[in-house]
Amino acid sequence: MAARALGGPGDAASAALDGLPQNFTYGAPGAGNGSLSREWYRRNQIHLFGVFLAILGNLVISISLNIQKYSYLRLAQQEHPRPFFKSALWWCGVALTAVGETGNFAAYGFAPVTLIAPLGCMSVTGSAFISAVFLKENLRASDLLGMTLAFAGSYLLVNFAPNRTQTISARMIQCYFVGWQFLIYVILEILIFCILLYFHKRKGMKHIVILLSLVALLASLTVISVKAVSGMITFSVTDKMQLTYPIFYVMFIIMIASCVFQVKFLNHATRLYNTATVVPVNHVFFTTSAIIAGIIFYKEFLGAAFLTIFIYILGCLLSFLGVFLVTRNREKEHLPQSYIDFGNIPGKQMLDKIQPDSNSLSYGTVPDGSDSTKSQSGEKKEA
Repeated sequence: MAARALGGPGDAASAALDGLPQNFTYGAPGAGNGSLSREWYRRNQIHLFGVFLAILGNLVISISLNIQKYSYLRLAQQEHPRPFFKSALWWCGVALTAVGETGNFAAYGFAPVTLIAPLGCMSVTGSAFISAVFLKENLRASDLLGMTLAFAGSYLLVNFAPNRTQTISARMIQCYFVGWQFLIYVILEILIFCILLYFHKRKGMKHIVILLSLVALLASLTVISVKAVSGMITFSVTDKMQLTYPIFYVMFIIMIASCVFQVKFLNHATRLYNTATVVPVNHVFFTTSAIIAGIIFYKEFLGAAFLTIFIYILGCLLSFLGVFLVTRNREKEHLPQSYIDFGNIPGKQMLDKIQPDSNSLSYGTVPDGSDSTKSQSGEKKEA
């Protein structure tokens, strides 16, 4: 009779809400067993679908970044380069970025935060592989090692991340939002954010740790709100409409505002530091902040065994190390090969234009037997 009573359209949210007291106690079942059995796959089909969306979204983002990079290189090699925003190829990359981010957004509606957030390493490693294949960049030994470590870490994350399914409803988000754990977390986060912002604005400190810490603190709110909005949309499609609750729009506003300020501080960091430095540090800070937010707000690790937590942390460390190896010294090895024109040197008229050879790694070379070499040798003999 009890099973039949839960057959109504809105009873799934009520059942999830009734299960909240059990989620606040350790020892709750289903927090992750780390077993790749057939039963494990059957119970985690929804989570695996979220993992598929996240991986696919990150790979699409990798492709989009390389398309935009290729468009920059093509424009730089033109004699009269156009603005990048007038390039159809560049806009194609932007559109693919939007598609990839949409996949990541949808993934949070099907899988836990602590599972989706660390999979961002797939975007970095995938970009390195795609650039090596299509842009003919060097594929170093450290890149191969980093990709291997990132894939091994992702495997451990998928296997040992929490697999307890939560139905994200508006009533559940309201209960989580006013919980004492989250309130303490938000107060501490606001204090730390204000202190870092004071040192950044008033004291003029622009260290990369300060800037990316500000990004990470905002990212925790972004991840919480993204999962809430995505989960409520998913629940509205599959069961009962949740978009009429005010908490949905509160979370939506938090999501947009935190994303905007994240981009602001992240752009500031990329202007001051190399991309090869910003990308791995930001990945570590963002992932750590997202995991902490998922643990505190959504309580995704309650009841998890010690071995499960240990292997999950090991998977995170392997993915972090893989990202560091892939991005290490990459900015120094792949310098922008800009168009070089010596025709405007005062007192010297030269008609030859020297530009990079697209078939070699060296640039600034003049083809053998050029007229400029002969003319220079002739001038020396006459002198």
